[in-house]
Amino acid sequence: MEQRLAAVMAADMSGYSRLMEADEAGTVARLRTHRIELIDPAISKNKGRIIKTTGDGMLVEFQSVTDAVRCAVEIQQRMKRRNADVPQDRRIEFRIGINIGDIIFEDDDIFGDGVNIAARVEQLADVGGICITAAVATQIADRLELLIEDLGEKRLKNISRPVQLFRIGLEGVGLSQPEDAETVTRTVSKPSIVVLPFTNMSGDPDQEFFADGLTEDIITALSRRHELFVISRNSSFVYKNKAVNLREVAEKLGAQYLVEGSVRKSGDRVRVTVQLIDATNDAHIWADKYDRKLDDIFAIQDEVTAAIAATLPGRVEAAQRDQLERTKPANMAAYECALAAKVLHHRGTVSDNAQAQALIARAIELDPGYAHAHAWRACILGQAWVHGWCENKEATWNEVIAELDRALALDDNDADVHRILAAVNVNNNALTTARYHQERALSLNPNYDLVVVQQGELLTWLGRPEEGIEWIRKAMRLNPHHPERFWSHLGKAHFAARQYGEAVEAFMHLSAMDHLQHAFLAACYGWLGDDIAAQAHLEKVTALAPEFEIDSFLSTLHYAQESDFEHLREGLVKAARGRSGPPSTAEDAAAR
Repeated sequence: MEQRLAAVMAADMSGYSRLMEADEAGTVARLRTHRIELIDPAISKNKGRIIKTTGDGMLVEFQSVTDAVRCAVEIQQRMKRRNADVPQDRRIEFRIGINIGDIIFEDDDIFGDGVNIAARVEQLADVGGICITAAVATQIADRLELLIEDLGEKRLKNISRPVQLFRIGLEGVGLSQPEDAETVTRTVSKPSIVVLPFTNMSGDPDQEFFADGLTEDIITALSRRHELFVISRNSSFVYKNKAVNLREVAEKLGAQYLVEGSVRKSGDRVRVTVQLIDATNDAHIWADKYDRKLDDIFAIQDEVTAAIAATLPGRVEAAQRDQLERTKPANMAAYECALAAKVLHHRGTVSDNAQAQALIARAIELDPGYAHAHAWRACILGQAWVHGWCENKEATWNEVIAELDRALALDDNDADVHRILAAVNVNNNALTTARYHQERALSLNPNYDLVVVQQGELLTWLGRPEEGIEWIRKAMRLNPHHPERFWSHLGKAHFAARQYGEAVEAFMHLSAMDHLQHAFLAACYGWLGDDIAAQAHLEKVTALAPEFEIDSFLSTLHYAQESDFEHLREGLVKAARGRSGPPSTAEDAAAR
């Protein structure tokens, strides 16, 4: 046995039995996701050690009381944000209690009065709250800027003496505020947008519900995009069935952009028109119409909502980019810096990446609490890491991870945060963890083209390229002005599906190719038996990367199945030998 002073955090899930009875599989899956994405990383980051877990709770030891409280606050604040869009009866919420005292350690378990008190204190905490003992409160009073409410002395079950308890106030609390937090002003200037109620042009009062439902669904879908500030439904529906001056409405609601539309039913068809207007100059930025057969009005509503929600943010961003290029302000706000950094990132050159790094760093300097900017700094640094555009790859990778930790702590409901976490885990060949984050990103924003295309990539790595092709093509439909690299993803998926002609066609959409894409094309032609084309692309490979070796190339890929590695290897060997039959062992070795 070992006895030492330690801080103990006891956490327990509220309503566990009720949730398990209502949806056992779903509750277990969601709890597991919270553990993987939030709770375990928070414990690790704050130097905690999980001693014991039960179905609905855990005991965690910390060497520092401050670390224990920081961890508890982070968990509860982030769980509150996660639950914001979850119905009350399906929320997973925790009570947390913290105590410090002498703990007995034996056989990887802990015992003693200090542990018992922590467990009893947890039971008196509010749902979603934190309860601490006087010993803990005394130690953090001058170290953490927290609201601590004295609950007085309480009698705890099986504890003979009364224990003085305190409640930590979590409302508006942040543990990582800058020293001059009181003078810091937010400089994120997101484009604001209002969706006015769609007009029912059908002359059919029964279609009014469709027009209103479509408007509400579009507002909800756009609200998932963290780069937009969307005016609430309550504000926009004030103008239902009223003749309005768009510029006055925009000024009154503080909106830069307006969306308006109409619904018209004719026979067995319904037509929806929509347009996006820049209220500052009355310019029509974008318009479209959707003409559908009236088989299932709710399916049409979902389809049109998805199309508008996928297309409209890109049009807003394009308009913002045009404005930036025209004005080139000397001191851009955080949002504008982040937007310009994204544009440079998508160009995909070493010089553009360097400029993107400078701009995204400026965005964070202007607003350290801007989660979206931290996520994109990880993405931009990750691009430099992948392409070797950094002096110290290990240091750059550590920065990527640190930025994602910050972004996740600030806002784990940002689809970009989870999208980039999925990409990072793919690069680490941690495909199971990548799937958790990818699914979370999809649930947060199912119409985001970058998330959708990444789903196709991940399925290709997992050995399901036919499904991957469908997702990549969906991303292309969602964003007809998609980045050119989408064609590269599609080509790789077709190759993995043994669809060589389609793969070649996809790669040929690229205006320029690197040696990796030429290698895939060489393998395609190797399998097709086109010796001349295969040799031509191999020459491109060696011209662009004189040190190219098959094994080194394969080591950069992330296939889950060995057969996919061998399939690519054999295609390259065929290309190298200029023959379509299976290579001999000697030829294979020579090609390497």
